[in-house]
Amino acid sequence: MGKIIIEFDSIEESHDARVALDAMKWKMAIWDLDQKLRSITKYGASLTNPSQEATSEEVDIADKMRDELREILTGYGLNLED
Repeated sequence: MGKIIIEFDSIEESHDARVALDAMKWKMAIWDLDQKLRSITKYGASLTNPSQEATSEEVDIADKMRDELREILTGYGLNLED
């Protein structure tokens, strides 16, 4: 397996270092959001109260939000399947 070395030369670049190091956390947060939306569209679990059934409006919005999320990720050359 290869090695990746990320170097940052100044205090100003420390924010960039933190962003680079937190990339997997960001991916997992987006994954969790996608899975929450999936549970609404696939299983009909309400967003506000998972023990109740989702309304048709919740399902429609969750479906549209999943599509929008995927469009945004695609625009950045990303996907959740990698």
